Amino acid sequence: MRSLVVIPARGGSKGIPHKNIKLLNGKPLIHYTIEVARTLFNDEDICVSTEDEFIIKVVEEIGLKVPFKRPLSLATDHSSTYDVLLHALHHYENIQGAYDTIILMQPTSPFRTATHLEEALALYQPAIEMVVSVFETAANPYFVLFEDDSKGFLVKSKSGQFNSRQECPKVWQYNGAIYIINAKALKKRSHLQFERVIKYEMEEANSIDLDTPLDWEFAEFLLQKK
Repeated sequence: MRSLVVIPARGGSKGIPHKNIKLLNGKPLIHYTIEVARTLFNDEDICVSTEDEFIIKVVEEIGLKVPFKRPLSLATDHSSTYDVLLHALHHYENIQGAYDTIILMQPTSPFRTATHLEEALALYQPAIEMVVSVFETAANPYFVLFEDDSKGFLVKSKSGQFNSRQECPKVWQYNGAIYIINAKALKKRSHLQFERVIKYEMEEANSIDLDTPLDWEFAEFLLQKK
């Protein structure tokens, strides 16, 4: 199976400025993801997709070449990950031939390990469209999540007669760490529209996604405490 690893790293982060290259416990955030990718894949199959010169510089400081600069049209707040993945796939396939899978690894998941990636890859089969990393969320729509009805009253997001959260069906939340995507399927439709998707479960502590300054402070705390 031939895989292209895509690490999307846009420069314009609002929640945490320059997030992808900000030092986390003394190391640029994006380096954590590159290091994991390099344990299983060669550099020529690892694509950092960015429009930002500073990110390119930080990536190339550790010897990983960034072969193109992402078009600005794909680096806005409204740009879709789907379009970014297709752009990277077309670039690499034009040069290096066809890929069977795309492995999307977001740089905001520093607690994802090589073992996680290896285990998720072992679940992939060509008959499915995607393996995605998840964790069991306590925010259960059968019990603690509510929506406004047509009259403005709160109703449960998902109906069911349960007396405790422990009785509810388990629900899973994407953690953004690992997406193993069937390349042929992606050329037909977005990965968000896939139906043949299986989960790879990770612990909540490994699923931390850095989006806010509080997330960052917590990640620093965990790394310092090992």
